[in-house]
This record gives sequence, C-alpha cells and structure tokens, in this order.
Amino acid sequence: MTKPAQPIRLYRHPLSGHAHRVELLLTMLGLPFEAVHVDLATGAHKKPDFLAKNPFGQVPVIEDGDVSLFDSNAILTYLAARYDGSGKWLPREPVAAAKVQQWLSVAAGPLVNGPAAARLVTVFKAPLEHDRAMAIAGQLFGVMNRHLATTRFLAGAEPTIADLAIYSYTAHAPEGGVSLEAFPRIGQWLERIEALPGFVPMQRTELRNVA
Repeated sequence: MTKPAQPIRLYRHPLSGHAHRVELLLTMLGLPFEAVHVDLATGAHKKPDFLAKNPFGQVPVIEDGDVSLFDSNAILTYLAARYDGSGKWLPREPVAAAKVQQWLSVAAGPLVNGPAAARLVTVFKAPLEHDRAMAIAGQLFGVMNRHLATTRFLAGAEPTIADLAIYSYTAHAPEGGVSLEAFPRIGQWLERIEALPGFVPMQRTELRNVA
C-alpha cells in the first residue's frame, strides 16, 4: 500500500460524525495522521484561516502534502482511491462503485437531515425541527433495516466507505433521541463495523431534554 510522505493532517472535532468517518478510514488503512482540534464552540471554523481551507466553515478538512480537501465523502473517496491498492474500500467495478455512491448520497441526504439533525438539536441546541428530523431518521432506519436482511454491509458482502459514511451518525442516533431498538439488523451491522481492524469509537454525549 502507498503511504503518504508525511502524516496527513485532519482538522476535526471529537463530536463531529463527519470527521469521525474520515478518522475511521485513516485508522483502518493504517495511514499516519495528525489530528488538529477545531474549536467549534469558539467559532474557530468561521475564522479566516480555517475558511481558507473550507469556505463553508465545516469540519473535516484534510491536508495531504499539497492536497487540501473538504467534505467528508470527498475525502473518503480520495483516501480510498489513493491509498487502498486493493480497491476494497472503493470498488472499481462499475456496479459495485455505483452501489457505494448510492449510500454516499444517502449520507449527504437522509442521514444528515434525519439522525444527524436530531442530534444537532439535542447536543448543540441547533434551531432545527426535531420532530421532522426524528421522522426522517425513522424512515431511513426502516429502509436500512430491511436492506440489511439481504447483505452484511451496505454495498455488499464486504465493508466499503459506504459503511463508514453511514456509521457514525447511526451509532450515535440515540443521542438525538432516535432509538435503534426497533432495528435489530442495524445493531448487528454496527457490531460488524466495530469489529473491523482499526476501528476507533467516537466520543459520546449525553441526551439532553429538547422540550
């Protein structure tokens, strides 16, 4: 496997599921990296120096030599394409690649608007509609639970970046008030990911009252 000439710099926050999915791939690929804390509470992500890295003012960002990238799904795609010579994490076969892309789109749509948004309300007091986010999350998890009756991982028999893109905000959905008890296959899928070599957990937070 190709290794970077120097450690990859990962700008992150420990409570960001977007940053955690990138950290997961870095550790599972065994890539050296330096985690740089971005203090969201003090608005560090909106300061000029960080906006020069990501004009949207969001974590994560990576710097790999002279390559600088934002957007977690774009970063996952880059790391897998550049550093996973086996093609396991981002298959090259057209149908397999498209199945991964399907779930990356889910990660950028229903996952963000559902469980991630619900958690933003309870953890960060974001001014979002918690009931709407809960409803989207329930619909998404119903689809996932049915899908996982036919496959071990989201895009096939082996784990891919699709699983990492969906994992963090699913595993931490209860922090947003979204229970996973009605979706046993999702629980089993989470356990399969957590058993993978290189897995690292994301920091947990307590559920707060959103009433």
